Parts: sequence; C-alpha cells; structure tokens
Amino acid sequence: MDDAVWAGVDDQRSRVVALLESLTPGEWESPSLCTGWRVRDVAAHLTLQQVTLGQALVLFLRTPGGVNHVIQRSAVRKASRVTSDDLIAEIRSTIGSRRTNVGIPPVGALSDIVLHGQDIAVPLGHRIQVDAEIAMAVLDFLWALLAAGKAGVYAPSPREGVRFVAVDADWAAGEGAAAHAPALSIAMILTGRSIGLG
Repeated sequence: MDDAVWAGVDDQRSRVVALLESLTPGEWESPSLCTGWRVRDVAAHLTLQQVTLGQALVLFLRTPGGVNHVIQRSAVRKASRVTSDDLIAEIRSTIGSRRTNVGIPPVGALSDIVLHGQDIAVPLGHRIQVDAEIAMAVLDFLWALLAAGKAGVYAPSPREGVRFVAVDADWAAGEGAAAHAPALSIAMILTGRSIGLG
C-alpha cells in the first residue's frame, strides 16, 4: 500500500512543479484557497514537508503560538526570502523521497500535496488532475482523522447529518442526507475549503 501512496505523492509533486513552472510573476503573488496565503506561501509550505524533529522545534521556538500559526508564519517567512525558482527546485527535489514530517504517515503527505496543489490551481483557473484512487486514499485518511478528532489543522466542515457520496469513485461515508460530489470536492469540503461546496 505504501508503494502506491508514494507513487501518488510523486505524481502530484510532479504535477505541482509543472504548474508552478508555468505561472506568471503575478500568479505567484495571487491569493490561494488558504485564507491569508498567497500561491507563493503555499509553495513555500510544500518545501517544509520533510523537516526533522530538531528543525520542527526550531520553527516552534521562532514562532510562538498554535500549530496553524507556526505553519503559516514559517511558510510566509520562507516565501519572502527565496525566489520562485528556488521553491520549484526544492519541491522537485522531494520527488522520489519518502521522508515526511515527524508523526505524519505517507498518506498524510499525499493528502497535503493533493490539497495544496488544488489550493494553488483552483483560484488561478488551472487544473491539477487527481486520479480517483488517490482521491479515495485521501478521503479515507481525512475521514479517519476527523472521526478521531485529530483534524485540528483544518477549518470546521459541514459533515454532521450528511452522507457524502463520491460520484466518480467507490467511496461514501457519514449518515444523513446524501450529498453527491466528486471525490476531490468532498476532500476539500472536509478540510474546510468552501470552494468544494460548488
């Protein structure tokens, strides 16, 4: 299973790199789907997916506050001090790597690159293809995370009293009124991205 997950991670990283290489300077400074984050900031965040425990501790010491604050400020700080080409090169260098941040399983890395790829692509009117099998793996991971109450990094999502049914994959979860949507849109809804409601 891990081999398939890592193949998906590498595929999505390659797609994100290809998209970033095509962006204009103005697009790099455009808002992403992450509130308060530019496209540049999301790209910088994607370069911080393999930090060691020691590096993570330094980030927390440099940026007091909750986890989301540390994540956001670390990305913005890095985005302000490196070039777009540097960010692209760093993301490209992670293709083929199987390292993750401390405590993050491989499917967590998959979820991160899939969702943040969409955070960059969607508001710019671009598209990053996500295969159905990859979307289902992300959905299974997110649903389990939410059920365990361990999804604090995500904005609240409207999932109570709803049975989500993917129209393009063999996936369904929840109880209540059925809401049919593409698997990727459901993933975005579950992580508080209102664009998924469309």
